[in-house]
Amino acid sequence: MGMTITEKILAKHADRDSVKPGDHIWIDADILMTHDVCGPATYAIFKREFGADAKIWNREKVVVIPDHYIFTKDLHAGRQIEQLRVFAKEQNLVHFYDVGTPRYKGVCHVAMAEEGFDRPGQVLFGTDSHTCTAGAFGCFATGIGNSDAAFVLGTGKLWVKVPHTCRFEFFGKKPPYITAKDMILTIINEIGIDGATYKAMEFAGEAVHDLGIEARMTLCNMAVEAGAKNGIIEPDETVFEFVNQRSRAGYDVVTNDPDARFEKVFRYDVSKLIPLVAGPHSPQNGAPVTEAEGTRLDQAYIGSCTGGKLSDFIAAAAILKSGEVKIPTYAVPATVSVEQGLKETLMDGMSVLEILEFAGVNVGPPSCAACLGGPPDTFGRLNHSEVCISTTNRNFPGRMGSKESRVYLASPYTVAASALTGKITDPRRFMN
Repeated sequence: MGMTITEKILAKHADRDSVKPGDHIWIDADILMTHDVCGPATYAIFKREFGADAKIWNREKVVVIPDHYIFTKDLHAGRQIEQLRVFAKEQNLVHFYDVGTPRYKGVCHVAMAEEGFDRPGQVLFGTDSHTCTAGAFGCFATGIGNSDAAFVLGTGKLWVKVPHTCRFEFFGKKPPYITAKDMILTIINEIGIDGATYKAMEFAGEAVHDLGIEARMTLCNMAVEAGAKNGIIEPDETVFEFVNQRSRAGYDVVTNDPDARFEKVFRYDVSKLIPLVAGPHSPQNGAPVTEAEGTRLDQAYIGSCTGGKLSDFIAAAAILKSGEVKIPTYAVPATVSVEQGLKETLMDGMSVLEILEFAGVNVGPPSCAACLGGPPDTFGRLNHSEVCISTTNRNFPGRMGSKESRVYLASPYTVAASALTGKITDPRRFMN
């Protein structure tokens, strides 16, 4: 019986000819990523279990990117960063992107791609659930807990169960007002936040391969919102070009066997999709924007690993050039590179950054910022009972700050259109 992409990657990293869903296997890790939220706890467990003076398995395969609570005066958050610095020095880490230095990058999942760590055929572990973003490059990427990460630090291996694969095919021609965010919200609306629990979600079809790399990252990023172990897309020339520009390291191109078996196949005609909005308090509470239209808003937010990439801001700017926002609107680029792209990318003779600022958008420094709430002075944090529309990935109670706030998830087009009116608005009203 043939294997899927995910199964073939896991088989190779287990040094086996084949595996099947449900098998428990030891696999080798290519990369372990961590950040300021989980890094210190991971290091503490590593030292407890392997010894205070133990050395990690490979200092060139550990990537540390502080990104969550970095622009804050909170003493506890500051202590997290300092602990990263101490461990990086002790272990002589090669890939430590410290905040406040020229090496600082921004949101880990986007920075990992920019720095060439996301490559086809690899196994990438990260102490963050949205590590599955990297599956857009045809690799097995998944989030793990601190204890598992500590074990990987010490051994370079991890015990995993091979997931079943569900395939999500998009066919047809995508309308200009539909984004990858609408596509993944459509899936989650159908199967629910537990509909792919411990599954590999494989995204396929001509409409998926017509997407740019950043849009594919959005699809895979929110696989975990359906409970998935990983999201993955078969790599193609779009991936190869992106990776080859950023890395000289080799990689293995893994594709499905012709007779690969999927647990279930879902098919969507992308030409018939309409913009979706996921209401409080779950990503599965999706509804056509026409049904939510008119809902009063207090804030709008464009950012995160899901919706803070350059293409997301270009989409938002295409709407925001129409006027000025009527509610406080925040834009937080995912990385320093995205921030630079806002300055360099022109639209109708203006940079994307200028369009955002002329529309009255508050642009913050690259980071996770309000996506995970955090300390009271976290940029753009919600307070009390505010209603917000956001390009982020989760809208559970308290996710962006106050437990009383209500968050709607939507595409950059929809968020931008809603910012201009102060209420949830169909972006097609501002598009030719």
